[in-house]
Amino acid sequence: MKFPLYFSKKIAFSKDNKNNLSRVIVFIGRLSVALGVIVSLVTVSTGVGSKRAIKERMADFSGHISIKSKQSNNSYNSSVLEKEGLKIKEINEIPDVAGTQNYVAVSGIMRNEHNFAGIIFKGVGKDFDAERFKKFLVAGQTPKISEDGFNSGITISQKIAQDMHLNVKDSIVAVFSKGNQSPLYRKFEVVGIYKTDIKMIDDLFIIGDINHARRIQGMEKNDVGGIDVFLKNINYIDEDAPKIDRLVGYRNYTVKATDEYPQIMDFIAIFDTNIALIISIMLIVVIINIVMVLLILIIERTKSIGLLKTLGATNGQIRTIFINYTLLIMVPGLIFGNVIGLGFLLIQKYFGIITLNPENYYISVVPVELNAVHILAISLGILVVSGIALILPSYLISKISPVKSLKYT
Repeated sequence: MKFPLYFSKKIAFSKDNKNNLSRVIVFIGRLSVALGVIVSLVTVSTGVGSKRAIKERMADFSGHISIKSKQSNNSYNSSVLEKEGLKIKEINEIPDVAGTQNYVAVSGIMRNEHNFAGIIFKGVGKDFDAERFKKFLVAGQTPKISEDGFNSGITISQKIAQDMHLNVKDSIVAVFSKGNQSPLYRKFEVVGIYKTDIKMIDDLFIIGDINHARRIQGMEKNDVGGIDVFLKNINYIDEDAPKIDRLVGYRNYTVKATDEYPQIMDFIAIFDTNIALIISIMLIVVIINIVMVLLILIIERTKSIGLLKTLGATNGQIRTIFINYTLLIMVPGLIFGNVIGLGFLLIQKYFGIITLNPENYYISVVPVELNAVHILAISLGILVVSGIALILPSYLISKISPVKSLKYT
């Protein structure tokens, strides 16, 4: 074992440190490190978790990537998807693709004696992924679609249900219009109520039978207005979108869920800024406290420094001793910070103690994503940055004269 590291361990774990001024200084240093780790862990885990949760909510409702006809012109009303060049089989064979489902969307109005609401009727077929949608249900179920006839069951959002005083098994009339044609009236039964916490979805969308949407839009039995493509991991959406776009034909186009709601993505981008800002502030606080600890320890052990110099130790060796000494002091702070921080995050992850207003944050419970890489990076990052920051103040040691320091009491 090299001399600086050996000597650092001897003084760091010496029992003499328990009854002198350094005990208070060491406690302050460890406390700042622990708080830095706790705040950084909570910031990164909840920030990354929130970003992922919001993106997944958008994607699990409307597909990670949607295929639409260019004739739709970004309208809520679907145009018939062109089959020329559309290679659904190849799309499903892409390794990251979890599945696809057809839909036809049409805008309309629901009304009763209590209120009225503008809606987007999203007609889905028998390939609708009810299991994926189940996480959004707060009551009832999704319509059972066979595509052999017309199912009048619909699943509406909790927001629409509250505004129109609707419950499961209630009936409601919806009005649809197309061009100069007379309005079309359809009577539906509410079979389920959902909640995504995303206002742009909850305010508009209802889920129903694709055949109703086809009839309203004047489509043929096998026509499709769009295809939702679901991926296994939303983190690969930017990589997979071009692959899918090459397989939809020149008369169709693809849109990512992350592009369909730009205002939500702008909100999500704020998380990156906040995470960077908070971690930077905590690093500055930790560094200031650790540098203070080092300087006080140097002053307190001036006599020991003079003795080491007299015995032949170089300034570089003594600086290394005190840097190692300070970093060893930080280790308990890192351990306790991780234990407390991870404990709090696990409680939040499994019990959801802290809630949010979904109208402002698009989620109702603070989500947590525990990533081993992030956890290790925070601890190692604090340790490495602190070690680098200690190099400059450690040069104070070279100013200490052996002769004068041995007279120091």
